[in-house]
Amino acid sequence: MSDHAVLHVKGRVLVGPEDVRDELWVVDGRISYDRPAGARDVRTVAGWALPGLVDAHCHVGLGPHGPVDAATAEKQALTDREAGTLLIRDAGSPSDTRWVDDRDDLPKIVRAGRHIARTRRYIKNFAHEIEPDDLVAYVAQEARRGDGWVKLVGDWIDRDLGDLAPSWPRDAVEAAIAEAHRLGARVTAHCFAENSLQDLVEAGIDCIEHATGLTEDLIPLFAARGVAIVPTLVNIATFPDLAAGGEAKFPRWSAHMRRLYERRYDTVRAAYDAGIPVYVGTDAGGSLAHGLVAGEVAELVTAGIPALDALAATSWAARAWLGRPGLEEGAPADLVVYESDPRADVRVLTSPRRVVLNGQVVE
Repeated sequence: MSDHAVLHVKGRVLVGPEDVRDELWVVDGRISYDRPAGARDVRTVAGWALPGLVDAHCHVGLGPHGPVDAATAEKQALTDREAGTLLIRDAGSPSDTRWVDDRDDLPKIVRAGRHIARTRRYIKNFAHEIEPDDLVAYVAQEARRGDGWVKLVGDWIDRDLGDLAPSWPRDAVEAAIAEAHRLGARVTAHCFAENSLQDLVEAGIDCIEHATGLTEDLIPLFAARGVAIVPTLVNIATFPDLAAGGEAKFPRWSAHMRRLYERRYDTVRAAYDAGIPVYVGTDAGGSLAHGLVAGEVAELVTAGIPALDALAATSWAARAWLGRPGLEEGAPADLVVYESDPRADVRVLTSPRRVVLNGQVVE
């Protein structure tokens, strides 16, 4: 914006769950709650304003067969933006998306580097595929390449067993997580099954993706350690089709995936009830479409999480967890405006009235 171009957002500004104000101003791309003196060229947007939504498990630059070109990655990011997602934690990508940081019209990305997986134990072309002796070195490499996060593949199908199995021995993850923390990075891990979780949490991991294997006996451990989960329920919805596709070759795995799917809502609700932090993530990229953040919030509500807390999991709470500002004085003006109060009905998230990124109305 020029020195005199101003955006006026009025109606109800949801600065926090209970902090509701009547208006905010955007001057030179930043938020102010004081009317600027002598403002000209004022554009007004009215409605219910939220901080730009967060997708805490998303993959920009990743397609079904691995890395994609910049034009495809740009389309992914724009699709997320149109859905109101203005902050992404990229939970593993083989593409270099640093060029996005130079674009004021694309969502901000917090990167976790590239996935780190066991040899032949993940989706081809997605991850560094290594053995345990190299785990510390690769974690250090990705900690330096990322934005404060590292992504492990904690479990995957073991073809010899015909079922999900942990990827790493306990001593390897202990050393790797300690190294990441030494370098100032947090660690998260893809985990579908039950039997990888205790070692990862006791080794000091910060977050678990999917967490479908979270069981009643493990919940107190997660809660005591403050380990967050990102359930990606819109992705877990694909488990029955995955199970059907693997039935003939891996019947044990297929049955396991169906069980995890069937109890998915109970798992998430039990985690929430125990005080485990739960955040919104879609797992967009790979084979899943971008722009599904509203659907994931609705899935958390279906699982039994109160609407206000499900909303916080993609807005105020999620931004605080990632160390990024919301609608504070002086913060970059990244916000979404809706027709009605999203606290009353999260389904309104599917239809943003306006999207404002870095102070510019982009939708």
